Amino acid sequence: MFRRLVKWFAFVVMGLIVVGVVLYALGARIALDGGGGLHIRFPRSADAQARDVEAHRAAQRTGVTATPVPAEPPVSTEPEPSAPARAAADVSSDAMPAAVAAALPPVAPGAWTDFRGPRRDGAYAERAIRTDWPAGGVTPLWTQPAGGGYASFAVARGRAFTIEQRGEEEVVAAYDPRTGRELWTVRWTAAFREFMGGDGPRATPTWAAGHVYALGAQGELRCLDEATGRVVWRTNILEDSGAANLQWGMAASPLVIRDMVVVLPGGRNGQSVVAYDRHTGARVWSALDDQAAYASPMLVTLAGVEQVLAVTASRIVGLSPDRGSLLWETPWTTQYGINAAQPIIVSDNRVFYSSGYGTGAAMFELSHAEGRWTVREVWRNNRMKNRFASSVLHEGFLYGLDEAILACVDAGTGELRWKGGRYGYGQVVLAGGHLIVLTEDGDLALVRATPERHEEIARFGVLDGKTWNVPALAGGILLVRNLQGMAAIDVRR
Repeated sequence: MFRRLVKWFAFVVMGLIVVGVVLYALGARIALDGGGGLHIRFPRSADAQARDVEAHRAAQRTGVTATPVPAEPPVSTEPEPSAPARAAADVSSDAMPAAVAAALPPVAPGAWTDFRGPRRDGAYAERAIRTDWPAGGVTPLWTQPAGGGYASFAVARGRAFTIEQRGEEEVVAAYDPRTGRELWTVRWTAAFREFMGGDGPRATPTWAAGHVYALGAQGELRCLDEATGRVVWRTNILEDSGAANLQWGMAASPLVIRDMVVVLPGGRNGQSVVAYDRHTGARVWSALDDQAAYASPMLVTLAGVEQVLAVTASRIVGLSPDRGSLLWETPWTTQYGINAAQPIIVSDNRVFYSSGYGTGAAMFELSHAEGRWTVREVWRNNRMKNRFASSVLHEGFLYGLDEAILACVDAGTGELRWKGGRYGYGQVVLAGGHLIVLTEDGDLALVRATPERHEEIARFGVLDGKTWNVPALAGGILLVRNLQGMAAIDVRR
């Protein structure tokens, strides 16, 4: 009997091996979702995908391959007529505490200049959006193939900028958001490969005063002219700081503060956070010895003091923008050092932060008197676990993905108001009192931002395959992308 079981087991194992070899030969690969679940997929090879994208872009240059957005309102592509200090009209800051909004540079209408928007808070305050989405979904203005990676778009002056993996190259590309037409590309040899998370660059480019600051997954940082893609300067932040790359690559978007660009290479000996002159690339200051994490730095005002808010693999810190001096810190450790979500500024002196992997969330209150900082934990619980999708704040309530399920938490008390709707490990942005959720499977959902209950208005498919990229919203045009495609949806009222 025992020998029969052994033979049967050996037969099953050999059968599984044969099936596995056949599936692999046919192009099957094992992929992980955001929760670590295994899936068998048949992706295009990196080279084949790159050929598809290049062929599509070549066809674009010879003919119309996308439907243009209706002309109202026109999006200007003219160069800025005045100095950065006088850059266009300010954006409404209703979704932000006044003291926080005051610390941020003015942003032109129709702009989504940074990762998760001009304030890096995932909130769109530019105009009202259409919320009567039909049950069958909103027809995209255009869809087209894209290179790999998890970056989002930065949008300014009629151009949308992202970074993609095309074969063995990282490619920064500028697009016309109205048509999807590729305007220019800048590329360099780099191919970040990672089995668990996936291949390609992670960090969303940042736009500031006519330049694009793009960071590749292996640390290549380039300052590019917005109109032509001309390289103004370049450096590799890992090599420059003597830092090793993270397991899942460089993911923190560059932060522009006046004449500096701040990045998080995670180097030792005071080189964890580095500021470069944004015009020349010369180093201005460096600070801390922490291992880097995956969240992007933010410029905020807390307790009346302007500062760089950053999250490392072991703590949350506030740094002075001029020298990088440590103002305050509070410990924050997560399994594998994966602090990937963005902090949320809840009031003039309160900061919310959350991580996944069982860590949960906390609210911190900061005070500053006579040169001394105090950090008080207001509440902590496991009701909101943002693995790598950040929450948003609306009228005193936090909305975000608690792992893979949407949840609403009272920002004042930490009380869970509701939890409902499975969206996988997708992304959430706030617009017009509603949540726009891009699910892990590439669906778009519109959910009312109310603490009363989970109320989904509409949901429809827009992308195919694993989708971890954050949506971008500028001028009423919603831009989405994932590892293999991109699309634009008109949500103007």
